[in-house]
Amino acid sequence: MSKANYAGGQILADATPGLKKKNFTLPAMIFFLYCACAGGAFGVESMISSSGPGLTLILLVLIPILWALPIGLYCSELTNLIPVDAGPYVWTRMAFGEFWGFAFGFWMALAMYLTGAAYVVLAVDYIGNIIALSPAVAFMIKAAFIIIFTIVNLRGLEEVSTISTIFCVIILVAFTAVAVVGLAHWTNNPFDPVMVQGENAFSSWGTGIAIGVWMYCGYVVIAYIGGEVENPQIIPKGMKICIVLITLSYLLPTLGGIVSTGPWEEWGINIDYATVLSRNLAPWAGVAFMICAVIAQCSIFNASITSATRSFIPMAQDNLCPKFLAKLSPKRGVPVIPILILAVVNLILVNINFEVLVTILSPVLFVLYVGLAFAYAKLRKDYPVEKRGLYAVKGGKLAVVYICGGPLLVGIISFLVNGTNYFLLGFVAILAAVIFYPICKWIYGGLYKKDPEAYPINPKTRLAKGDLGRFGIFFLLFGFVAFAGSFFLQWYEGGWGPAYYLETYGSGIMSNFDLMLSIARWGGVVLLVLGVIFYFIGKKVDPADK
Repeated sequence: MSKANYAGGQILADATPGLKKKNFTLPAMIFFLYCACAGGAFGVESMISSSGPGLTLILLVLIPILWALPIGLYCSELTNLIPVDAGPYVWTRMAFGEFWGFAFGFWMALAMYLTGAAYVVLAVDYIGNIIALSPAVAFMIKAAFIIIFTIVNLRGLEEVSTISTIFCVIILVAFTAVAVVGLAHWTNNPFDPVMVQGENAFSSWGTGIAIGVWMYCGYVVIAYIGGEVENPQIIPKGMKICIVLITLSYLLPTLGGIVSTGPWEEWGINIDYATVLSRNLAPWAGVAFMICAVIAQCSIFNASITSATRSFIPMAQDNLCPKFLAKLSPKRGVPVIPILILAVVNLILVNINFEVLVTILSPVLFVLYVGLAFAYAKLRKDYPVEKRGLYAVKGGKLAVVYICGGPLLVGIISFLVNGTNYFLLGFVAILAAVIFYPICKWIYGGLYKKDPEAYPINPKTRLAKGDLGRFGIFFLLFGFVAFAGSFFLQWYEGGWGPAYYLETYGSGIMSNFDLMLSIARWGGVVLLVLGVIFYFIGKKVDPADK
């Protein structure tokens, strides 16, 4: 549907008619979102020792307001307007064109693949806290998890929803127990201290924000099953309740843990949520909680399969990846081949260390969520709320400023303070999109093959008209971030970075702080130069059609 002719209602509602639709109840939607986005407060433990107990509690309240809620709001509105699978690709393509759509689709697919593997690794690590596991046994358990949840997803979205509901109840019961037991044994002041003593205040804030943002990611997962939700109007209500539920399930157990179990400096090292139960209730309670921790990671992995395997469907339909990735089973309406491919990829990725997976993943997520906020602003302008007759965030332009501004502020801080290793490896993943786009465009044809008149190409480059200029903007944007970020990181980590990275990695590029800074700085210069060249050449010889 052309935006010029838009008269109201949903757009692309039947983009993939073969997908089997499910009518979600409100509890089912809440539980699915909870398992996809949270699965428990695991990870908050390191915030306490890194940032201080008081600051941790403050950030657990602030980050939902500035990060989670804006993301939840734009996902809810866009899923109602454009109820398709692989929403991030479709949204950014409609807002900014084919190249940016591909980039965001590629990044989101990469993020989903890495996320699934990361949570399988984390689940087995929790098992290793209970019983000793050899590398061979650990891999066999990882493989078993992958096979079991692959089968669940092959059976269809209804089964995924049922499993998510069961897991969510188990996780909430476990963390409720931590909150109740911890608060009942209140002995410590949760704001003593507010921040880590003797540390730079900005450093304490930065570390806490970086971890907190990771904890509150995942809400865009609903955009990957948008085409399979029969009643998308349930999404906004479910999203709002879920964000409140997640915030409380992080805040209350953490408060209970801080006030009952110390010292706070040992949290994330020798103390965790299981310790709260084992010390203040009984040893068996701690073991039971660790079992729940494994279930929590499995729940997120289960939901990530659902999202990741839908990520390529619209891209395949638009001739930007192989067609077989969009093929659905006639009986259950699920993408069988992508599910099986993901299983194989996960079997490979689970052999990588958890920290390495997250190192690559985190910066990509920051770019994704901030970029999607601006795609939301563009689509809201192109398809006026007044015409829709659908759910839309109230508040007019002020709401748009809030939805874009909150994630932008948090995303910039998080991107920079997560660490030089995160910063550098994230850039490698981000830049991969500009390599794969022309390859896929040349091989599969892209939107031009679908509609040559609506999506013309430059016969010399065989890319969409205006793509050279878009490459220029891409290089200029990320070149500036890399160049400026290298100076910030030199100031931010310069006092301790060289020793820390050498001790952490021992050898290789990641062990050399100064080398990583040089790569970021001079890589930024190269990108800026390329950006200028591509932008001006594109303006002259490859103008975009209006």
